[in-house]
Amino acid sequence: MFVNGFVCKSPKLVTADDFTAHSLDKPGNTSNPQGSAVTPVFVEQLTGLNTLGVSLARLDFAPYGLIVPHYHPRGTEIMTVLEGELYVGFVTSAPDFKLFTKIVKKGDVFVFPKGLVHFQFNYGAKKAVAISGLGSQDPGVVLVPNAVFGSNPPINDGILAKAFQLDKKIIDYLQSKF
Repeated sequence: MFVNGFVCKSPKLVTADDFTAHSLDKPGNTSNPQGSAVTPVFVEQLTGLNTLGVSLARLDFAPYGLIVPHYHPRGTEIMTVLEGELYVGFVTSAPDFKLFTKIVKKGDVFVFPKGLVHFQFNYGAKKAVAISGLGSQDPGVVLVPNAVFGSNPPINDGILAKAFQLDKKIIDYLQSKF
């Protein structure tokens, strides 16, 4: 049987292992162009989360690492910094598109409302680590640059050129990066 799109085990077959994950003690690999890694503990990694409406993620940042602007269509995110400092922010929806930003330090908590574009940036020369709780067992993630410039098939470059008020050659270059 499927509940929320995921297999729901028979209660007779459930064990404590269905409610246990062993992954947040290990740093993620930040040797990528963004210098960040996200280790999710969503329903895909922890089947016992199905229908519970919560999940977690470990966020690792190399010096000057970034989690690109993104949003979670199905969950609010609440984050606490465990190590280092992060510059974080989110943008409200139309018509204002107001930017809220803050430098969050070890022990600080910041919340990113459901469905709003947000980012996390380690502006320091030392690594940073944070833990995020999300208000869904499957919050989803839409990485804005990937969605806009890396869709499959690609969004027409004329449409993006008009939307971003850029030359098509610049759009073609950006699309080639994804």
